[in-house]
Amino acid sequence: QVRLVESGGGLVQPGGSLTLSCEVSGSPVRFLAVEWHRQAPGNQREFVARIGQWGATNYADFVRGRFTISRDGGKNTVHIELNSLTPEDTAVYYCKVATPNNQYWGPGTQVTVSS
Repeated sequence: QVRLVESGGGLVQPGGSLTLSCEVSGSPVRFLAVEWHRQAPGNQREFVARIGQWGATNYADFVRGRFTISRDGGKNTVHIELNSLTPEDTAVYYCKVATPNNQYWGPGTQVTVSS
């Protein structure tokens, strides 16, 4: 059973930065593909970024080089660094792991970008 817990959200001004963390338990993170998704009020949940088992990364088009996903095997944690934030980035950010038989989601962490 994989368990995910996000942290690091908060209120930030436009142009600011945050680093979110997804602490993984139940499996070494190096064996998992971990994704970040987000959901803004009134919108569907959308894909943000992914880091695969071998470390390959990919991002949604709207990221445009502003976000960086990384993995810390020692802490069994996946991070996503959010830079150049805009109000449109306001959302609850979730991490996700998909295995052949299950999908696991964390409870999410709120990011609010506002002046």
